[in-house]
Amino acid sequence: MLRDTPVCDFGWAAPAFGLPDAQGKMHKLADHLTSKGLLIAFICNHCPYVVAIADRLAADAQTLLDEGIGVLAIMSNDYDSYPADAPHRMIDFADKHNFPFPYLVDADQRVARSYDAICTPDFFGLNGAGELQYRGRLDDARMGDATNRAPELLTAMRQIAATGHGPQDQTPSMGCSIKWR
Repeated sequence: MLRDTPVCDFGWAAPAFGLPDAQGKMHKLADHLTSKGLLIAFICNHCPYVVAIADRLAADAQTLLDEGIGVLAIMSNDYDSYPADAPHRMIDFADKHNFPFPYLVDADQRVARSYDAICTPDFFGLNGAGELQYRGRLDDARMGDATNRAPELLTAMRQIAATGHGPQDQTPSMGCSIKWR
């Protein structure tokens, strides 16, 4: 089912979490939240909306990391029912798209529920205090030609890093609904 993300709830405090990556290494929100902020992306391997943006997400994430902004991705789908999203396939997907960030497994879906994640991709741009400042889309290219795209998420995260506040005007992300257990 196609879903849009809700309007950004500016200042919402992101719940702390600890999740493993597909190899079992634990990652905590606090370990990746920098003074400039943190991008958390709820994604999966099989959603065509994620597949369409994966390379652009990796490139924009590398820019953010180079600028001192943390980046994490979380896979919360029920991978027993959707085996394309299984942890061993997450490793392949991350390698294929050159993800420069940890790709975490939310097996019990607690983190997705605590964040009210709706779809894949669903982006949460936090400031250095861990407060939500961006809940929009990656860019305006959607699933089309990205040659002349406006990198909305990258621009927003740079603004958050500089000011602590995200843009007031945000276009919702759109994607496949999270596959709940």
